[in-house]
Amino acid sequence: MSCTATKLIEDERVIVTRFDFEPGAETGWHRHGHDYVITTLTRCMMRLETADGVQETDVPAGTAYRKSEGVEHNVINRGSETMSFIEIELK
Repeated sequence: MSCTATKLIEDERVIVTRFDFEPGAETGWHRHGHDYVITTLTRCMMRLETADGVQETDVPAGTAYRKSEGVEHNVINRGSETMSFIEIELK
């Protein structure tokens, strides 16, 4: 089951997308073409599948973190509640 991605803004400088995941939903494998910032709206109990293996993390609501272009992974909601975050890609 796929997550829901809702594009909020796209212009010459940024792409802002809201992601909502029901329990068990995932992004599917993808590679980030831009540096990006994530801000969690809810507690995010994530399973991150990468070429190097699987990592499980629990990110509190209201947390922000940054990653660099080139990250390749699949993000899965491993929790029992809906998880949501905002992704801001920097062009």
